[in-house]
Amino acid sequence: MCQEQKCKCKKPYYITTAIAYTSGKPHIGNTYEIVLADSIARFKREQGYDVRFQTGTDEHGQKIELKAQEAGVTPQEYVDGVASQIQGIWDLMNTSYDKFIRTTDKDHEAMVQKIFKKLYDQGDIYKGYYEGLYCTPCESFFTESQLVDGKCPDCGREVQPAKEEAYFFKMSKYADRLIEHINTHPEFIQPVARKNEMMNNFLLPGLQDLCVSRTSFTWGIPVSFDPKHVTYVWLDALTNYITGLGYDSEGNHGELYHKYWPADLHLIGKDIIRFHTIYWPIFLMALDIPLPKQVFGHPWLLQSGEKMGKSKGNVLYADTLAEMFGVDAVRYFVLHEMPFDNDGVISWELMVERLNSDLANVLGNLVNRTVSMSNKYFGGEVYNGGVGAAEDEELKAVVLEAVKKTETKMDELRVADAIGEIFNIFRRCNKYIDETMPWALAKDETKKDRLATVLYNLAEAITIGASLLESFMPETSAKILNQLNASKRSLPEMDVFGKYPSGGKVTDKPEILFARMDVEKVLEQVDMMRSSGNGANENEDEKAERDEGAENKDEKGIDIEAKPEITYDDFARLQFQVGEIIACEAVPKSRKLLCSKVKIGSQVRQIVSGIKAYYTPEEMVGKKVMVVVNLKPAKLAGILSEGMLLCAEDAEGNLSLMVPEREMPDGAEIC
Repeated sequence: MCQEQKCKCKKPYYITTAIAYTSGKPHIGNTYEIVLADSIARFKREQGYDVRFQTGTDEHGQKIELKAQEAGVTPQEYVDGVASQIQGIWDLMNTSYDKFIRTTDKDHEAMVQKIFKKLYDQGDIYKGYYEGLYCTPCESFFTESQLVDGKCPDCGREVQPAKEEAYFFKMSKYADRLIEHINTHPEFIQPVARKNEMMNNFLLPGLQDLCVSRTSFTWGIPVSFDPKHVTYVWLDALTNYITGLGYDSEGNHGELYHKYWPADLHLIGKDIIRFHTIYWPIFLMALDIPLPKQVFGHPWLLQSGEKMGKSKGNVLYADTLAEMFGVDAVRYFVLHEMPFDNDGVISWELMVERLNSDLANVLGNLVNRTVSMSNKYFGGEVYNGGVGAAEDEELKAVVLEAVKKTETKMDELRVADAIGEIFNIFRRCNKYIDETMPWALAKDETKKDRLATVLYNLAEAITIGASLLESFMPETSAKILNQLNASKRSLPEMDVFGKYPSGGKVTDKPEILFARMDVEKVLEQVDMMRSSGNGANENEDEKAERDEGAENKDEKGIDIEAKPEITYDDFARLQFQVGEIIACEAVPKSRKLLCSKVKIGSQVRQIVSGIKAYYTPEEMVGKKVMVVVNLKPAKLAGILSEGMLLCAEDAEGNLSLMVPEREMPDGAEIC
């Protein structure tokens, strides 16, 4: 049977990323998503699926039009340059996408016009006027009640009054149907916290009709029957998931659409979960198209605990990191450090620590020792001497169990946990070396077959581990297997231990996979790159934003009105402790309140705080905070609050949680 015929027998699996907005170069937090999707796509292929992996760029909108004007080029020239840069970074990170779609692709634009017309003809879209408050960066309208402290509820920036003729989509027409779908398909929105947020904050309070066209700018897809209007960004951007498969609103769908839709997984950032779990499924319902099987809103990758922003000067880019550490080291880091449903943290120091401990010591040293000992004691030959011991069975059990657990974790999209299972194999191998002491066995000729068995078991275990590693670190996996002169195993071939061909021969020149790095030298290099202006690979606009942010940091402190003096005894009556937030959710029908479950030693307290404008519930979970614990309980919005979280407030009223400078256990006294 030919390979093409085999492929047709495989079960299809369609995975997409959000398409990257072409307003500028993507930072490592943006790049994390494509690497995460790639690891899932690669693993699904290993499981035997016929995978379709799509990514691309979102290229229309007022923000692009303004940036092009500032750059003195046409919008098309502007997005051509940025899209090329984005695709270049995706390729640099060794991602195996099948389709890179651009929303300026002519076939996509033509189909968006047909979709708009279809929805208008069937009465789901109507013409009206929009008068509201508009946020240009988010390209979104808001009512006064939706603002937070008078600013955009999504990004916190200023909004401007705007009124214009527009077409609207009747969202409320499909709201009940969507609520029913979410309730009957618990796997549809993941993690569960994202589902609760969408239901409680948007769907259950009631949906407003959605503006789906604009007349105040021209860089967009014209409405075919009313060309002074251009299609609003979300109706344009979201439909890429079906236009990229050859969807046709008249029913003449392409072969790929019939094969791969509905999507198995939309992988997106948690900040755009609303658009993908409310707007997008409602559009699909109106088009009478099956909904995607799952939308996963992954957390953010934070730079030293803060969301990355060019004005903060804390942006890291994938190409800079790859130049410093190597592509696979960056892939390992972003995948390993990102929890399933909490934000991850990246920093230069942490990168060096992981490189040295996990990649150089645990993995690289293991492979080097195994290959070197095989060469030293047996001229590179690896054979099973048939002399076993109890530690052999323990090693085999760990390896085979890790294979099963890795597959289970990947099916649950717990990628960091899956990588942890693979590295359990390598850690167990290192322990096995310490237990068996091959160098001691080599001194006794009567134990030659036992020594051969030990090195055979190591070669077999590493082969399995390296084969599993391919989805996450493809270049490193290939290098390891090449040094062992082993073929990559498929998942079904990892069902038993002992398939490494006895009598095989390892390379005679083991390669250093990862060289240890000195953190001080790395930080010196970073400082040199920053001072020369090329460390962050910024364009002129980004440099200006960074400089502006630096100027803001140099502003003088603020003075506040003094309160009456207190004695030490007054202060001593207050009890402050460190708490860890283990759960958090928005208070229904409140624009300001979050309700947190805070672990303080052996107790868990419920604390209501007016910080919803500054933190999402997802951001709160896992934070260590400072708590006033002996404050008399009170009810806020009908919910009991058993303490107070300490915050700092600037002159504009912006709040920031007070957190311990160093790692401290929950319950630690603050004195």
